[in-house]
Order: sequence, then C-alpha cells, then structure tokens
Amino acid sequence: PDPRLDSTSRQPRGDAINRLEFYSMCLWFKLRDWLSPPEPALREAGIAPGFEVLDYGCGPGSYSVVAAGLVGHSGKVYSVDKNPLAVQRVLLVASKKGLTNVEAVRTDCGTGIPSGTVDVVLLYDTFHDLGNADAVKRELHRVLKPQGILSFSDHHMREHDILAEMTAGGLFSLLTRGKRTYTFARIG
Repeated sequence: PDPRLDSTSRQPRGDAINRLEFYSMCLWFKLRDWLSPPEPALREAGIAPGFEVLDYGCGPGSYSVVAAGLVGHSGKVYSVDKNPLAVQRVLLVASKKGLTNVEAVRTDCGTGIPSGTVDVVLLYDTFHDLGNADAVKRELHRVLKPQGILSFSDHHMREHDILAEMTAGGLFSLLTRGKRTYTFARIG
C-alpha cells in the first residue's frame, strides 16, 4: 500500500476486517453499483455544487466519489469509515480520478468535523451494523447545518424500524420518503 494514503487519515492504520473480506466486499459493491448506481440516490438527497457532504460508513467509496463530482471543486466530501482499508481505498480512488475535494476520516464515531458545517449526511447501508448508534446519531446531528439533511438507506431494515430508530431521541424527523432513500431533517 502507498504510505501517502495514511497520512491524510486522522487515525493510524489497523485492520478492522482482513484484506480478503474487504476486497470481497469491494467486488460485491461493484456489482451493486452496476445494478443500482449511486447517482440516483445522491440526486434524491439533493446534493448540489458547493455542498459539504459526509458519507458515514463509506466503505470503498462508491457514494463518496460520485458525491465529489456533484459538489464540484467548491464543495467537499468527508468519507468516514472505521476500517483503515476503506479509508485507503477511498483516497486511492479519489487520487486516481483527480478528486481533490475528498477527505478521509477513520473513526467509529467522532469525526472531528466542525459543528454545523455539513449540508448532507449520507448514512447508507451502515446503521444496522452500528454498535454505538445513539452516539453516531448525536455526532451526525452535531455536524449538520441547522437546515441540513440526513439521507438514509439500509436494506437490512424494515421501514417501521428505520423510522423508529432515526426519530428516537428527538434529533431527526422524517421529511420525505423517496424511491431509494429516506430524508430526515435535523431538529434543533
């Protein structure tokens, strides 16, 4: 691996899952993205040029890379994952595509992003696997602008459970249910 890739991560390397599992997951995501491309979900989230976007649980970066194109040079994408291989992969793909507006953050909760700066949080296919869901929701609420939104999708969860989990605690309320995502508004 390229040692430069770790220098932009906010935390040191370490293996959350082994390389074989990670690269198998990457292959699965390539198939998923071919069958169901990321762009329609991101368009549903309303991402526009100049936005700051947080892709929480970014994995190999499918959504991050497309979002970086949508926000343009005046915007920024924070790609956040607890897995160091995911952080490395996002940075590698962004570098190969000449994207300078992607910042990778390795963490399982706190992002270090300034409060109230993010326009859109992407929480796609991650929530069901969080061991610290309430703390993550508080962190996502903290970084969102007052008018910011959280775009949510998790095929492992039923609609009733999504709505119950995301509105519990009074941090988010449902704005809309789209074809691919749920859009939640930040409360307070």
